[in-house]
Parts: sequence; structure tokens; C-alpha cells
Amino acid sequence: MSVSRRDFLATSATTAAALAVSASRGDALPSPVSRLAPGGAASRPVVLASSNGIRGVKVAYDQIVAGTDTLDAIIAGVNIQELDPNDQSVGLGGLPNEEGVVQLDASVMHGPTRRAGAVACIEDIATPSLVAKAVMDYTDHIMLAGQDARRFAVNMGFKTQNLLTEKSRQDWLRWKSRLNRGDAWLDHDDDIRIKFTTGTINMNAVNAAGDLSSCTTTSGMAWKVPGRVGDSPIIGAGQYCDNTVGAAGSTGRGEANIKVCGAFLAVEFMRNGATPEQALIKVMERVIAMTEKRLLDDNGRPYFDLNFYALTKDGRYAGASAYEGSDFAVCDEKGARIEKCVYLYKKEQRPTASPRET
Repeated sequence: MSVSRRDFLATSATTAAALAVSASRGDALPSPVSRLAPGGAASRPVVLASSNGIRGVKVAYDQIVAGTDTLDAIIAGVNIQELDPNDQSVGLGGLPNEEGVVQLDASVMHGPTRRAGAVACIEDIATPSLVAKAVMDYTDHIMLAGQDARRFAVNMGFKTQNLLTEKSRQDWLRWKSRLNRGDAWLDHDDDIRIKFTTGTINMNAVNAAGDLSSCTTTSGMAWKVPGRVGDSPIIGAGQYCDNTVGAAGSTGRGEANIKVCGAFLAVEFMRNGATPEQALIKVMERVIAMTEKRLLDDNGRPYFDLNFYALTKDGRYAGASAYEGSDFAVCDEKGARIEKCVYLYKKEQRPTASPRET
């Protein structure tokens, strides 16, 4: 993990450029496969991610098998989504805040060295995961935020760019046109669906030696109040890694996860003997117990969903959600595939209306 600043910048630029070319030309990727039994065990190495990481888990797995450090490998995996303008919840093309500005969050944690780094509310840098790693590698700090995080990235050699794609700008205009029927914004057709994303990519890995790393990166909640920071850059919430136990992370409503430090809590449950599935269900129950009434229906079920992912040092893994139907991505010696999350409630139990879907 010890590299010079010059080597770091050269490697980062080369990796990001290669990933951008691969994504743009649509390289062949493994077809997702489902299996009925959720969660599972595998021989190491294992790479686990949210379902949008199906391409990234294969990239990360291949790099780990070739000898790459687990953190470098999963950052290469999440860079695919960060640089993909069609993923509107991460990096380039992410849905903006209420003022039309894309603000990104990310954090990383490296098991063997027990180090971590994060950036919050950073603008104009498409790969905040790499900036988070730079914070970890080159400072005595854990998190940098806002314009100072951007300044740090620029000083480290990261290139700035406009992250708001035309596709995301149009979605922002559609949302803005619905704010007030008496304002000066022209309404779009009534049948246009307004997007509300809380999507993210979380990725965790363990290599053959049992060394772990975790990473989470996001553009956060669509149309958020400027300056809003979710769980993704918060060590112990959006992701957490303990090299003696395992790693965990989340995607979804960050406000719900922050209050229970969900990733840390999942690792602690596993430390005390819970399987990944058991640990994540316990975390989900804790989330709901800590949720305010306005976000629960009359039966105490949440209007929102939240996904968690957990991986143990010996290679067991699972994904979990509040409601049936969510998936996660995993790659091991059997290849990259999509598997089903364990869940608390059947999909037909999910409330059909809410004050606001978040």
C-alpha cells in the first residue's frame, strides 16, 4: 500500500481511463444468475457488492486473484459505476441536489492496515472513491468535505469535469417543474415519473489470505438539500471493515442507516457468532426500531427500503433488505452472478403509498 504520490496519480489516471473505455464500448459481461437459496458460503477470494456492481465484482475478483490488494481491486470495481453516466446514483451522471449540482460521497477501509478515508459533498470529481483512498494514503485524517475535499483532489492531480449529464439535467428539470404549479417553471406531461434515487454502490472483498477491504460511493439522494451527507462516507455506517471478522456495507436510505451505524453493527453481530444472514436481519430490525413514526405504516413497516451486504473473513456472505425482491452481486471461483437478498417482509406487505418515497 506504500506508493509515491506520483505513482498513485499515474495508476489512478490509467485505471480510470481504461474503465471508461470498457464501459463505453459495452464489453461482454457475465450474465446474472439467480439462485433460490439466499446468501451463501464460498472459498476465498470473494467479492460482494450491491447488484449494480455485477461488472465490478468480476473486475475486482480477477485483480485479487492476480495479486492486487483487496482495496485497490474493489476501487477498480466501483470505478466502473462511478464512470458510467447511465448509473444515475453514482459519480458521473448522478442525479443532482435541488439546485442541479451533483455532490458525491465515498469512503474506503483497508483491513490489513486498519486505515480508512472518506470524502463528503465533493463536486466535479467523478471518482470520489479514489479521492477517499488518497485521503487515507496521504493525510493523517479520515474525512474531507465540500470545497476543501475538491481542492485536495485537484492538488493531488485529479481532473475536474461537469458531472451533470444531459439525461440527469432533464430529470432535474422534470422534478423542478413539479415543485409549484404557480411558479414560472413549465409543467411536463402528467404521466412523467419523477425519479427519486437513494442508490449507491457498496463493494467488499476478502482474498485468499483472509485480508478484507470495503468501499461505498454514491451521488446520494436525488434532489437533496445542498450539503446533505448520507451514510456512504461515514465509517461504520455506509461501510465498515475489521480484518479479524469481516466487512459490511449498505445502499438505500442513508438517514435510516446512520442512526444505527449499520455496517459496524453487522460486523459486531458477526464477531459475536451470527452468520451474515442473521447479522443483517438483526441490523434491519434495529433500523426499523429506530425509525420515526412518519416513515412507518400503521403496522410498523417502513415506507422505504434499505439493503445491507456482509462478508466474513472465511468467505461467507449475504445480502439483506427490508422487503422481498432485492438482489446483490457476488463473484468467487464460480464466477460473477446475482443472488437474492434475505428479507423481513414479503413484497406484498410493503405499503403502497407513502408521504414520500425515499
